[in-house]
Amino acid sequence: MKGIILPWRRLWQRRRLQLVLLLVPPCLPGIIKEDKHVNDYLICFKVSVAAFVTAVAAFLGWKGILCFAWVAAMAIDYASGTAAAWKSGHWSSSVARQGLWHKCGMIFAVAVAAIADGVMDVVTTNLHLGISWPGLVLPLVLTWYILTELGSVLENAAAMGAQIPPFLSKALAAAQDAVDDKTDGGGGDG
Repeated sequence: MKGIILPWRRLWQRRRLQLVLLLVPPCLPGIIKEDKHVNDYLICFKVSVAAFVTAVAAFLGWKGILCFAWVAAMAIDYASGTAAAWKSGHWSSSVARQGLWHKCGMIFAVAVAAIADGVMDVVTTNLHLGISWPGLVLPLVLTWYILTELGSVLENAAAMGAQIPPFLSKALAAAQDAVDDKTDGGGGDG
């Protein structure tokens, strides 16, 4: 029995080492020189991530690209918010945790929008109502969240001392207003 478990343990230890080596930045000197296979692992990891992103974008089309843009905007917002808080000396783990909970809530809201679009597509297709549902809720929700996150990134950049071009702030505000007008019928804060 011990002879059977031992090879699995060695394989697990080797795989765990490979995972650690994948997460090591390639700019660290010495590590890459010691193990010539690290570059192969890093290249394999990068290719795998690129293939995954491409496959999801191909499967979901432009909505998949919106999803990736939203995830990127969330990550940039969190990083810029953390940097702004560190710069001001007011970084707090409870505030950071609240930000993560906020982003978790956003994920649930996007999931609800995706499910709503899927249900509406199934209903309109199978009831033969003569209309098609191309999926309107998810793109609007994603666009609204992306614009909100980008606005927050601009606020964080300003808090770090960067000058924000006025046209950029105005363009984001105009886009946000356009999405708001499309979603609430132009009637304000509904």
